[in-house]
Amino acid sequence: MVTESDFLSERIIKEEIRSAFPGHGILSEESPEERGSVPYRWIIDPLDGTTNYSHSFPHFSVSIALEERGRVVLGVVLDPLRDELFLAESGKGAWLNGKDIQVSRTEKLGRSLLAIDFPKDLAAKEGGIFKDFAALSRRAQALRRAGSAALELCYVAAGRLEGYWNPRFHAWDAAAGSPHPD
Repeated sequence: MVTESDFLSERIIKEEIRSAFPGHGILSEESPEERGSVPYRWIIDPLDGTTNYSHSFPHFSVSIALEERGRVVLGVVLDPLRDELFLAESGKGAWLNGKDIQVSRTEKLGRSLLAIDFPKDLAAKEGGIFKDFAALSRRAQALRRAGSAALELCYVAAGRLEGYWNPRFHAWDAAAGSPHPD
């Protein structure tokens, strides 16, 4: 599902990037990749959680990452409804609205709150994904399927969730949540 808001958000973000960084490449969910002349590429999900957004379910985000020579070095995820801005920079840390965040200290799976996501086409294949879901749900304290991969990854970084499982990602789903910590 793609909404007019996906395209509008993408257009605004891409215009800003092109204006500030004219040689950078851009990979976005809603349009073909634009190759750049320098070793930097922006990876954009202009509206992560489109189905949620289209149903007025309050769990969606805007996700933007910067990749340098194939390695994500900066990630930004905005939850506009909660006014939460997550930022992670390679080698420097992660923040929520300017304050340091860190992963949960929960060590036992049985005490963990996990998020899970899977595409509809995988869910339909022979029930395998549901077997995995059932097995995980028996071991964890609880599972959630909220529908915004970028936010779920940010929630892991902020200690709100102990883990996130998704058997198939696209670059724009995970890039902003994956700057290398070194």
